[in-house]
Amino acid sequence: MVWLEATSWGTAGVILVALAVLRRHAARMPVLGTDPAPLPEPPTVCLCIPVRDEAVELAAALDSWLAQDHPALQILVVDDGSTDGSSELLRTRAAARPDRLRVLRNDHLPPGWLGKNHALDLATREPEALAAQWLLFADADVQATPDLLRRALAHALAQPTDILALVPAVDAVGAAERIILPIAACAFLLTVPPHRVPDPRSPAFCGIGAFTLLRREAYDAVGGHAAVPMEAIDDMMLARRVKAAGFINRVARGGPDLHLRMYHGLAELVRAMRKNTAALPFWWLLPPLLPVLLGLGLAPLWLPWAGHPGLALLVWLLVPAVAGDVQQRFTGRPMDVLWALWPAAVLAFAAGATWALWDRLRGVNHWRGRDVRLG
Repeated sequence: MVWLEATSWGTAGVILVALAVLRRHAARMPVLGTDPAPLPEPPTVCLCIPVRDEAVELAAALDSWLAQDHPALQILVVDDGSTDGSSELLRTRAAARPDRLRVLRNDHLPPGWLGKNHALDLATREPEALAAQWLLFADADVQATPDLLRRALAHALAQPTDILALVPAVDAVGAAERIILPIAACAFLLTVPPHRVPDPRSPAFCGIGAFTLLRREAYDAVGGHAAVPMEAIDDMMLARRVKAAGFINRVARGGPDLHLRMYHGLAELVRAMRKNTAALPFWWLLPPLLPVLLGLGLAPLWLPWAGHPGLALLVWLLVPAVAGDVQQRFTGRPMDVLWALWPAAVLAFAAGATWALWDRLRGVNHWRGRDVRLG
């Protein structure tokens, strides 16, 4: 059948082009200097971390930021109604390092706000943040080597920069994480051409929840998080607004010196896909797009049935080879045999996307035990 032949070759072609683009983007990703010269006047930085029930990863993450060798760093953590032991951990760390860390407790989410946006807005209104030359936003599960912030600042100050995002390495522990997360990370890299992000004529932009460093005046110029209190993809959209306001956006590789374990197991992964997919501005395109994505992701399974077993084998092997090479650059870790099961990742995405569509039809955003009405 002509349509099946065209679909088979078209699907393989799309995948091969995507792999070529991914490899090109990864090769063009800037890297931080390894040993920058000391800054004569270290700029003041306020790190703002939102926390809600993050006890599993919080201790190691917070200790890594407390150990940063940049002298002019203050850390503000907003404990957003945690009930899992995060509050006790934060009190202990704050008591041990009052010179660098202060914790705010918030138990009330006002109407018209998402929790993370409200927490970061609270932090940026505190004296330490108001006085800082640079703001740094990082999630509560992110770990960094002691010199990372100093190197990131040197990278930002070596060229005109107003907002710098670092792409972290993603730690994959369980089987589901090892199969799904490398593909998800590569899908993100596929959409971000790093060489175009700084170009004011290009629409490309990048902000990352693991590490977004920006000048205080740039944050104020776009109204901060208060300007879009219901924006669920806050990191990317903040970068978009800052760049649209005429400031310079850059992106660089943070991993493996910047890394995090984002999710623990399949259930958390699907819930995260639910939250992130529901936040997409084109969520209403999910019904027609989902069959296309399933067709691409499951190509090694249906191409043999369509009469192309060789094409299926080529696609099946090339995806983990190219994606694995990219992951090795960012994580510094060896290839993983489970990457060969990559078609399973699209099934997890389909489950999360279907759940997200239901959330949008109900008009809610759900994350970490909260349902927030959407408009």
